[in-house]
Amino acid sequence: MVLRRKLAIVDLSKEKVTVQDVPNSLRKALFGGRGMNVYYLYKMLGDNVDPLSPDNILIFGTGLMTGTLAPCSGRFNTTSKSPESGFLADTNCGGYFAPELKYAGFERLIIKGKAKKPVILHVTDNNIEIKDAKDYWGQTTNEAQKRIRQDLGPVEMVLCGPAGENLVRFACVRTGVKNAGGRTGLGCVMGSKNLKAVAAYGTQGLQVAHPDRMIQKVEELKNYLMSSKITPILGSVGTLLLYEVSNAFGGIRTKNSTLNAWRDDHNAAFAEPFIEKMIACQACPVHCRHRNVFGGEGPEYTTLVLLGANIGMEKYEEIIKLGNLVNDLGLDVSSTGTYLAWAIDLYQQGKLDKKLTDGEELRWGDYEQAVRIINKIARREGFGNILAEGNRAAAKLGDPNKDYLIAVKDIPQSDPHDVRYMKAFALGIATASRGADHLRSRPTLEIFFKLPLEVKERIYGKGVTADPTSYDGKALVVTWSERIFATIDCLEMCKFICHGFNSPHFVDYSWMKELVYCVTGWEMSEAEVSEVGRRTVDLERLFNFKQGMTEAHDTLPRRYFDDPSPLRAARGHHIDRQKFAKMKAEFYALHGWTEDGRVPEERRMELEAIQ
Repeated sequence: MVLRRKLAIVDLSKEKVTVQDVPNSLRKALFGGRGMNVYYLYKMLGDNVDPLSPDNILIFGTGLMTGTLAPCSGRFNTTSKSPESGFLADTNCGGYFAPELKYAGFERLIIKGKAKKPVILHVTDNNIEIKDAKDYWGQTTNEAQKRIRQDLGPVEMVLCGPAGENLVRFACVRTGVKNAGGRTGLGCVMGSKNLKAVAAYGTQGLQVAHPDRMIQKVEELKNYLMSSKITPILGSVGTLLLYEVSNAFGGIRTKNSTLNAWRDDHNAAFAEPFIEKMIACQACPVHCRHRNVFGGEGPEYTTLVLLGANIGMEKYEEIIKLGNLVNDLGLDVSSTGTYLAWAIDLYQQGKLDKKLTDGEELRWGDYEQAVRIINKIARREGFGNILAEGNRAAAKLGDPNKDYLIAVKDIPQSDPHDVRYMKAFALGIATASRGADHLRSRPTLEIFFKLPLEVKERIYGKGVTADPTSYDGKALVVTWSERIFATIDCLEMCKFICHGFNSPHFVDYSWMKELVYCVTGWEMSEAEVSEVGRRTVDLERLFNFKQGMTEAHDTLPRRYFDDPSPLRAARGHHIDRQKFAKMKAEFYALHGWTEDGRVPEERRMELEAIQ
């Protein structure tokens, strides 16, 4: 049964595994995935814990739908305290690892302590072994996965690369060739625990409450998803479709946001000669992932921009190769591209010199130089050792106030969009719980479609202007998006099929309600399903404030306020501080938070009573 999967707590210091049942009341309140992960993190982690100490905890959690027939449900969240920001670390990732973990009988692993030497966790049916990882330590993510499969058989795994082992603060967790839990440095947390990988293989099927109805609803949902105009486009070009429209109006982060548009021929069609085929995660009918001709996967939109325009790369094939390198070393694409651009910009301004850069004259668009520096970052060599500290290198780089770092809450912006033109996007990255991030609340419909007002009223409950430069009503759009994205993260279904992310026709609360009933037998209203996302957002807020966050952290990079965009339709646009503050206040009010952005005491007590 889906509802009989276990929680395992692994203490690496004591080499001890404890297995527990999970109360269904907790599952019903948070569904799993992102929600239950932050619940355990908030409950178990004290104040002032060093993210790289054995006292930090690392959580791998599946969702209510993971491993079932539900479309795009092969996902999991990884959660901890971030070594990059000191606040919430959380990622959502696809692939095939999460279903195997569930088929082995576990829905969640909580890792404590630190192993005396490098280890892997080998998860099989109702069993977890701690095994020596000396043969895999030092290997790249792809080398290690091949070797582990040779030794353990057909396992699926999540692991860190050399960057995580060397405690690079923006190292990611990886599964497969490219699937990444990229943000907030979770690969670094794995490395700090001497944990190379978690490898899982299970043979226990998942019994659902209403299997016949589940099959019927899944077929209906697949047909519904495939009837959307956006689905076949995602299946043929992936997220690269976003480049052309964004570049046309001047919404592409370029050369550390000194510019806002790049080459027009970097659109999706230009990628075709370098793409072998499109592939998919578990149970996904969309197939948005590229397998490239250089032996890796990608590029997707984020890689194309942050390892392309943002560091001045002209050649498409070189951008793809940089993406493959970053993936193989276990680095986060968004942070790597942002920190490289930051360093080049500061060098060009004369704020650092060759004494710091191992004799390198930092230049835009120098592929060989980018390869050298990325390798040095992953191995903490020379100048790479400085950049491996991420935002903490600011003083050494001559930018002590981080005036030129495109980051929020000390996490580099993941979104390839330059948000000076799009005010809702700006509010979203400013208030996201894990730093400058587009996957918490990006209101994609605003940029992607000129929807009639009545359609927006149906989606958001109130009409919202189609003008992306307006500040009016954008707090409502961001709040609405944040809650439904949190809910689908708790179910562990992909945001690409979530209502409001890429299409107004994808999985909404009505579909979620049906799927929850099929899997669990619970009869929930749409409002009750929506409340799961609201609880998750509030718990993340509580955790961050417990770790020292304040309202002042909900802001934007200085450049977005003070330096207007120089190119195309976005020319002259920037973020007005007073209008931004008003928009943020509206956002707090819609969440029911206090004027200084706190979760009210009564709500805190309500959430802490969940069990």
